[in-house]
Amino acid sequence: MTKHTTGIHHITAIVGHPQENVDFYAGILGLRLVKKTVNFDDPGTYHLYFGNEGGKPGSIITFFPWPNAYKGRIGDGQVGVTTYVVPVGALEFWKKRLEKFDIEYSVSERFGETYLQFDDPHGLHLEIVERQEGELNPHVFGGITKDVAIKGFGGAILYSSRPEETTKTLVDIMGLEVVGTEGEITRYKTTGDIGNIIDLKMTVGTRGTMGVGTVHHIAWRAKDDADHLDWQKHAQNNGMHVTNVKDRNYFNAIYFREHGEILFEIATDPPGFAHDETYETMGSQLMLPSQYEHMRDSLEMSLIPIEVRRLD
Repeated sequence: MTKHTTGIHHITAIVGHPQENVDFYAGILGLRLVKKTVNFDDPGTYHLYFGNEGGKPGSIITFFPWPNAYKGRIGDGQVGVTTYVVPVGALEFWKKRLEKFDIEYSVSERFGETYLQFDDPHGLHLEIVERQEGELNPHVFGGITKDVAIKGFGGAILYSSRPEETTKTLVDIMGLEVVGTEGEITRYKTTGDIGNIIDLKMTVGTRGTMGVGTVHHIAWRAKDDADHLDWQKHAQNNGMHVTNVKDRNYFNAIYFREHGEILFEIATDPPGFAHDETYETMGSQLMLPSQYEHMRDSLEMSLIPIEVRRLD
């Protein structure tokens, strides 16, 4: 059985103070807070979702904010860099915006593209690239208009402890195609319009350690529940130890750690983020799964208050 994912569904990372997280991704980067919920495995912790206006798969970055938690180290066995894509002609806007908020950045070239590279307040490595593909994001916030707004993920740079094994996973299991190699990076591509370019570092460095400022996992897209079960069998048949299907309320998920030690998830596109809130009100209230609804009063008292603020 040959299968092909259309690309990244979401990326999940560990960060520090939740208000700092909201200020950066909503206030500075202009993403929409599309869901405010809790970690289903640790309900005393937020799980925050940011994306384009509709919370489209391929645009969603999610966070577990743990104030005062220990600092992680970005390295092998992790997503090293998360790439955002903006419309062609928008890089100059983003240079000025980063400068406005005193965010240091560097400019680099890779596969004929120009990247702005910078870190978020908790140490996650990010970059912005211009591409034609992908629909414009109509979410207008803090002086960011749709002609320059982040459309979603451009992709990611993966750091593997065994790059040859991760190559096999990307090609033989996930169905990505090899684009080419430049220096220590090999590029792969999916069929989607965003979240579709994966760069794999082919050299080995220091092993990463999980903590604040690191990516916990990268999730890939499955089109529906039937496709999701096919993915589960497909990964198992290719030697991966795959979890049972887990209901994450906004998608179903399976997980496996590929042989380069990067944690992969495969997540369904439906039902999405508007099934328990309206499209217009997504992200405005604390939404709890049914198993934690009886804890609402205590959770609302213990969780650190957060708000989306205009920083201009």
